[in-house]
Amino acid sequence: MLIAIAAIFVLAYAAIALEHPLGVNKSATALIGAGLLWAVYAIMIGDHAMVGRQIDESVASTAQIVFFLIGAMTIVEVVDAHDGFEVITSRMNTTSQVRLMWLVGFVAFFLSAVLDNLTTTIVMVSLIQRLLARRDDRLLFASVIVIAANAGGAWTVIGDVTTTMLWIGGQITPLNIMGAVFLPSLVNLLVPLAFISFSLQGKTIAPAPKEDRLHGVELLERNLMFYLGLGTLIAVPAFKTITHLPPFMGVLLGLGIVWLVGELVHRNKDEHVRRPLTLAHALTRIDMSAIVFFVGILLAVACLDHAGLLTMLARWLEATVGRQDVIVILLGLLSAVIDNVPLVAATMGMYDLAHYPPDSFIWEFIAYCAGTGGSILIIGSAAGVAAMGLEKIEFLWYARRIGGLALLGYLAGAGVYVAQYALMP
Repeated sequence: MLIAIAAIFVLAYAAIALEHPLGVNKSATALIGAGLLWAVYAIMIGDHAMVGRQIDESVASTAQIVFFLIGAMTIVEVVDAHDGFEVITSRMNTTSQVRLMWLVGFVAFFLSAVLDNLTTTIVMVSLIQRLLARRDDRLLFASVIVIAANAGGAWTVIGDVTTTMLWIGGQITPLNIMGAVFLPSLVNLLVPLAFISFSLQGKTIAPAPKEDRLHGVELLERNLMFYLGLGTLIAVPAFKTITHLPPFMGVLLGLGIVWLVGELVHRNKDEHVRRPLTLAHALTRIDMSAIVFFVGILLAVACLDHAGLLTMLARWLEATVGRQDVIVILLGLLSAVIDNVPLVAATMGMYDLAHYPPDSFIWEFIAYCAGTGGSILIIGSAAGVAAMGLEKIEFLWYARRIGGLALLGYLAGAGVYVAQYALMP
């Protein structure tokens, strides 16, 4: 049974990693893999009552992550529909490429911590397309945005889907992950940013033609929806701390508030002006393909967990490699090639909370390595894939120009975390 389950998962994983060459959407592969895994597991076990309880438990934990992602992504879409991010981007006035590079890097770093790395990448790449006329400049800036967004997403529980998974699973807590991973994540950004900036000394910006993106949105409405949207997302960890309810309940509450305010603000406008600004319209714009992928891959990994394969893998790694820091660094490097969502889901099943309590070394280090390791290759993260699509970044160009610098930043940040942990009392 275990060999059959492992074979199905490996084949599904390979198809997910080779999504673009095969031309098959990874969401379809994840759903087929999950269905086959649970079917084989149920037939081999034969205890239908036990399998039913296990799948109920797996669906419940998966649904919490999915509801959280749907709520957060919809709020961000509403803010973007109101051009809310112009509150930030309109303040970027400089003709120096070096200055703009640092500005874009730090804005993406902190914005990703509040939103998520994928959304931040889309927003910031859209920004540089309106700021820079030369494509070569945009490719370099888009690459820095990918590194900054992934680094920024690693140090908060809402900045990356993997840290959100660890938070909902009880492996990390909001304040501790911020304190532990902020400095390593910052170093992860600073190292490549310093090297790239050195090569841009003296270069100036060729500005792109200006365009007005506000259609039917007043300045007050734009600012209101921006601060309300970000405020509801930032308040989610506080909501969980005060009420002890799951994070998705806080996001759903915030979603309702944003929806209500939007309806009141735009209630007197004509339908053709009002509709693109509504939350109902934003729901049609979120990436449901990504949501379906998370459902499939999380259920697939849950099957591996219940079958006992993840525990066996953890024991093999401990026996073969031995050192936990080396194991986690290798997992982070692997996330440059393979999607970090199933990697983190697998590690959550490999290591027991009874032996590794919340905010242990391994959980915080996984949050850093899985969150930032994907920057080493353009296909290694959702942020990288988004930038690749928006600016048509070539895989080999990124590997030659950016991959080595991203690897240096990754290893430097990992070294900072290990040293920081060793020095803590």
